[in-house]
Amino acid sequence: MAFPTRIGGRKIDEISDLLTLTRGSAARAGRWLLNADADTYRANETDPNHPREVKAIADAALEERLLEDLRSTGIPVLSEESARPGEVGEKELQFILDPLDGTFNYVHGLGPWAVSIALWRGAEPIFGVVYSADDDAVYWGGPGIGAFRGDDPITVSDISDRSRASLCTGMPARADLEDPMFKKRFWKAALGFGKTRMLGSAAVSLARVASGAADAYCEDGIMIWDVAAGLAIVMGAGGAQTRTPVAADHSFDVFASNGHLTHPAES
Repeated sequence: MAFPTRIGGRKIDEISDLLTLTRGSAARAGRWLLNADADTYRANETDPNHPREVKAIADAALEERLLEDLRSTGIPVLSEESARPGEVGEKELQFILDPLDGTFNYVHGLGPWAVSIALWRGAEPIFGVVYSADDDAVYWGGPGIGAFRGDDPITVSDISDRSRASLCTGMPARADLEDPMFKKRFWKAALGFGKTRMLGSAAVSLARVASGAADAYCEDGIMIWDVAAGLAIVMGAGGAQTRTPVAADHSFDVFASNGHLTHPAES
């Protein structure tokens, strides 16, 4: 694994140590939940402010475990479960954490879920780590670092023909699904690709793009903690990403791909 001279203003050994800590923390927390009592940790309720968003006991339990590791570094943490209003764009380093991405999938045993941790400096990713429970694997990487599944390098696909490409997408719990612009962009994106898939986890979707299993990912109104780690890994794997802030705090319109594909609504 070859690192450049400096990343995010930090010496390479510091970044390497932070990455090692983050990889271990994500894997331990994810594997703990895999083996935890499902009846206890799947207990859940609907967020009163966001009726389509489910919160399980597992969300808070994972956050507690992860914060103990991350806060030991002295670096601020922006976490889904304890986020406060503010900008993602400060100049200092910060961890961006989604303890359980894909809570609905976890609660219902419906599909993939993940632990997602990223380190950003201001608005730029340094590295991301995604523990994917579906395949019990840690995906990690970032710009100038490369991208890996465990110790194995991964790379994005080389498909440039949209009619042959696959798109991962979703309908974020906090997005306004009645907004005409949202509907227009969603359907134009979905209909522009050969295949469209909703995995129920943005972090896992982006890990699939980074590994070449999927070719692109887009969601409008997605929260930064859902995608922060995955975007870094896609960039490390040779892909590209764009994100545009929207009205809701910490929310973005995001498109990531192998670098050969663009959002159909912007083509």
